[in-house]
Amino acid sequence: MTRPLPTIHGREDHDLGPYRLERLDLEFSNGERRRFERLKSKGHGAVMIAAMPDPETVLLVREYGAGTHRYELGLPKGKIDAGETWEQAAGREMREEIGFGAERLTRLRSITLAPTYMAHDIHVVLAEGLFPEALMGDEPEPLEILPWRLDALHELILREEFSEGRSIAALFILREWLQRGRPE
Repeated sequence: MTRPLPTIHGREDHDLGPYRLERLDLEFSNGERRRFERLKSKGHGAVMIAAMPDPETVLLVREYGAGTHRYELGLPKGKIDAGETWEQAAGREMREEIGFGAERLTRLRSITLAPTYMAHDIHVVLAEGLFPEALMGDEPEPLEILPWRLDALHELILREEFSEGRSIAALFILREWLQRGRPE
């Protein structure tokens, strides 16, 4: 049985720079009322790219993570700019972060980040048929590119420097998608 969504009786918005804090006055189907807060991005979404130079390998980047104050391994990713599609954003981010374009981009699905208090989706994109093509990005230093074999995913998830949940989830989604015969 699917429950009806709570009724929103009121909203208050507060500007927090790149995010907006939204306070909601909700009434649930059982009559309970609660106030919830959620962060909403002011952007247009984001992309995370599983760029595969061959059928067994995905390209990771090592970049500084201010939240953890260390260098982290993860998939190339970035925001979708105003007026861009997810395909255009994925192509741009690949060229900026790993120096490759792709002949084929496939959206595998979207995943969320902390959906109980944050409204933010990221499109997980498979990039195949890679070719060299670089664009200047906005990173403060060149990113290190690390090819990783998918059959060694079990080793990657145990590395301390590979801690971002979205990258971990995206690689498992990719592996399942590839193992199930690439649904069209």
